[in-house]
Order: sequence, then structure tokens, then C-alpha cells
Amino acid sequence: MTIALMFIGLFALVLINVPIAVALAVTTTIAMVLTQGTSILPNVALVMMDGATKFPLIAIPLFILAGAIMNSGGISRRLIAFASALFGFIKGGLSMITIATSMFFAEISGSAVADVAALGSILIPAMKKKGYPAPFAAAVMSSSATLAVIIPPSIPMILYAVMAQTSVVQLFVAGVVPGILGGVGMMIMSYWFARRHNYPVEEMFQVRRVVETFKDASLAFTLPVIILGGIFGGFVTATEGAALAVLASVLISAVYRELNFQHLREAIIEGGIHTSVVMLLVAASVLVGVFLTEVQVPQKLAAEISSLTDNKYVILAILNLFFLTVGFFLHSAAAIILVVPIVMPIVHSVGIDPVHFGMIVTLNLGIGQQTPPVASVLVTACSVAKADVWDVSKVNIYFIGVLFAVLMLVTYVPIVPMGLVEFFYR
Repeated sequence: MTIALMFIGLFALVLINVPIAVALAVTTTIAMVLTQGTSILPNVALVMMDGATKFPLIAIPLFILAGAIMNSGGISRRLIAFASALFGFIKGGLSMITIATSMFFAEISGSAVADVAALGSILIPAMKKKGYPAPFAAAVMSSSATLAVIIPPSIPMILYAVMAQTSVVQLFVAGVVPGILGGVGMMIMSYWFARRHNYPVEEMFQVRRVVETFKDASLAFTLPVIILGGIFGGFVTATEGAALAVLASVLISAVYRELNFQHLREAIIEGGIHTSVVMLLVAASVLVGVFLTEVQVPQKLAAEISSLTDNKYVILAILNLFFLTVGFFLHSAAAIILVVPIVMPIVHSVGIDPVHFGMIVTLNLGIGQQTPPVASVLVTACSVAKADVWDVSKVNIYFIGVLFAVLMLVTYVPIVPMGLVEFFYR
């Protein structure tokens, strides 16, 4: 009964626009006092403090800052020029340039919203100028930006690793193949649209142009080598890799002599705000997790699902449906922090690898970033493109289909995400 009242209270507070982190903390604290008395209050503060001081979470503002430096320091522009030289000769090539650049930018920022904000302001107007419809331009930018939560480094993966107590580096490795498959699938879908609607060719293919843009962007290409090479090679942790990303971005931007300190200042503020929101969510969710564990909600939920079926793949289907639904209404960070601790006992009880499940969760919530009513990434892209959300969604459904196909592959063909993990770490 207490649990039911707690979630009713949470829902009511969220409806009146109380921030979800505050609503979580308030309802959980009231529930704990009602069931355990006021003597529990000092422990509430200690539990929340412990939740807000997770070292891996420092990576979040650092990766956001690195992405902002890339954009303001001339790195993004050089990457776009190289992608244009490679793919511009294909019909609808500018959409493929958008996808390719998003894939590369994802290797630094780890944030889909940061990807849209940084690249969308350049690429969406360029597509519209070339005659691409605004809904298509926004859909391509929005869906390709979601690759940032699949391709390492990924902020949702960092959050999942903290909440599920698993290896963030192995999660990063697991995201490589699904991320590439998603990018290639979106390029194929873009080409289909281009052939169907006769979208323009960007430029003729010239080897000289490819060589020139490659040389101009050569320093930028060292970023993923330095960062991901350091993380995968075991030389730095994911958090240290984030700091390395900032340092490398600053040094390369300094060489290019294009670093905009106003943008740098804005990026630092944005990263700080984003991290404070996530930290408060983490603190509140840890409190919820402790309370639910004390009243054995996760264990009871695991027992209920296990009583229905012990087939791992049926349970994965149920969890997929669950997370897809959650993704409609919650931001990915909130969903991971709130829901993952509750379902992990089920995951462990049926023998699902936590790293494999982490990729499933990440993809589900990546799709959630594209589906209204919340759709944080889609809304950002629509704002940049000045396009109606529902008009964009009619186009975006095809790209969401690509992400869903990758989700099914990741769920039911475990070698897709886990092959590299097994090769390098097990």
C-alpha cells in the first residue's frame, strides 16, 4: 500500500511540474518516515550524499565540454568538409554527410542532444538551402545524433555502468558494432529517400578534394584514437579519458587557431548544469533504490516475472517493451537511474549478461529520444530546423525502424554487441 501511495504521489508531483529528482526524494523520504520513523532521516542525507559522489559521473561534463570545444574550435567544420568529399557525390549525399559526421562527433561528445545542438546548427540549414525538406533534414539530424548514445563514449552507458555496477569500458566496446550498423542502416535509408524524392548531389567526387580535406582534418582524426585507444587499451579509465578528450580538443583547436572563448564559457556552464541535474537524479534514485530494496520490491518483481516464464528471450521481450514504454515518458538519464536498479535482480536471475543488457537498455532509451511526448533529441532538431514535431515524426519513423532493427539484432543475436567484448576481455 505504501509503495502504491508513493508512486501516486510521485506522479502527482511530476504533473504539477515538480522536477523528477525532487519528486523522487520527497516521496521516498515521506515513505521511509511512515514505515521506519523519523530516526531514519539522518540516513536519508547520507545515502543521497553517497549517490551524488560517484566518481565515473565526472565524465559527463567533461565529454560535453569536449564536444563543445570541437564545435567552436573548427574541428567539426573540418570533419564535415571531409565527409562531404567522401559522400557528396552520392544522391542525397548531404544527408549521408550528416550521418557520417554525427558518428564521428559521437566518439567525442557521448551526448545526442549535444550532437544536435553542435552539428544541427550547421548541417540542417545547409540541407534546407540545398532543397531538402525541413522535416527530412530534422529527422536525419535527430536520428543520427542518437548514435551518440550507442557509439562510445556514451553518457547513458556511464550512468548504466554506475547503476548496474558493471564495466563501463566493456559497455563502450559493446557499442562499437551496433553503432556502425545503425549508421550504415541510416545511410541506406537516406539513399532510398534521395532516390525516391530526387534529392541533389552535393559535389563531384575528386581524389584531390578527399586528400586535401583529410590533411586539413588529420589532427581531428587523432581524437578518437587518443581517447578510445587509451580507454580500450587500459591506459586510462573512462573518466580520465573524458579529461583527455577535453585536453586534446583544446590543443587541436589551439593549433587551428579557431577556439571561441565565448562558446567555451557557455559549454562549461552547460556541462555544469547538466551534471548537477544528473547528480541530483542519481542521489534521489539511490535513495529510492535503498527503500525499494528494504521492502524487497525488486526481488518480488523478479519472482513474479520468473513465475510467468523462465525463458530468457521471452523475458528480454518483456523488458524491451517495458523500456520502450518508459522511454516515451522519461529522459534517458532519469529512466536509467530510476528503473535499472529495480530490474537488475531479474536480469541476474535469468543469466542475462549485464553488459549485454546495458546495450539493450541504451538502444531502447535512444529510440525514446526520438518518440514524443518527451523526445528530447527530436524536439531539439525540430527547433533548429523550425519544423513541426509531427511532420518530422512522419519521416523519422523510417529511421526509428533502423534503430529498432538494430535493437532486435542486439537483443537476440548477442554476438553483435558481445563479440568484441568476448574477444578483448573474456
